[in-house]
Amino acid sequence: MGVNELKMLETSPAATPSRLRAARWVESSTVQRWVVGVILLNALVMGMETSPELMARWKVLLITLDKICLGVFLIELILKFYAYRGLFWRSGWNVFDFAVVAVALVPGAGPWSVLRSLRVLRVLRLLTVIPSLRKVVAAFLHAIPGLFGVVAVMMIFFYTAGVLATRLFGQDFPQWFGTLGRSLYSLFQIMTLESWSMGIVRPVMEVHPFAWAFFIPFIVIATFTILNLFIGIIVSTMQELSMQPEHTLLPANDISSLLTRMESDLAELRSLVEQKGRDTDPPK
Repeated sequence: MGVNELKMLETSPAATPSRLRAARWVESSTVQRWVVGVILLNALVMGMETSPELMARWKVLLITLDKICLGVFLIELILKFYAYRGLFWRSGWNVFDFAVVAVALVPGAGPWSVLRSLRVLRVLRLLTVIPSLRKVVAAFLHAIPGLFGVVAVMMIFFYTAGVLATRLFGQDFPQWFGTLGRSLYSLFQIMTLESWSMGIVRPVMEVHPFAWAFFIPFIVIATFTILNLFIGIIVSTMQELSMQPEHTLLPANDISSLLTRMESDLAELRSLVEQKGRDTDPPK
């Protein structure tokens, strides 16, 4: 995170030396390791705050440590704001960091106090700091378009199975299949293999002995086929991303701007070389 923004800042004519120093410092490996340590400490503190015994004994210390961690995150964000300015918002990871830190600044009283519980989302900043975790999240996000087709197939299959289960078993087992909504929920439970045999299928088979002919194909298709398609698409996307370099290319508009500047610099260099050659030519 921040590598592309740093490259764009370095090629920007509006970048000042102080902004470049701030960006390089905050994106350095040493600072990022310290940030990871603060995130882990903050996660430990928030976990300890859930214990009434620990809060009764160490309340002041835990609250102080939590505020110190929040202060570190705020300083990091302020430095990035100062260094990147508008480039800050071009990174989704930066926007995520801003959101999870901003939640912690919500007042602890009033109608917005319920959002204070969301400050635990600061632990998710590990996803934006550690490169290997960023690759996993990026793979999942890149896989979402490919998952739409699988989701559509699953929805059609679930709807068909839900209507069929309601008609077959709804009269005798209304608690599980009395309505289409209940049937869909029961089928979802069966798909997850949570108490599907002793909890649902075997009681149904006591009344409908051939119910296995419906439930077993459903499990095979829904659990072992469709879900594996989800996993396969995500794994394939992760493999594709792992073959790409860690630092992606600059956006097209920034590449065009960079090429224009390079052409201008080359033209200026060519004119200087030609002028130098004319100055050194012996007189005829």
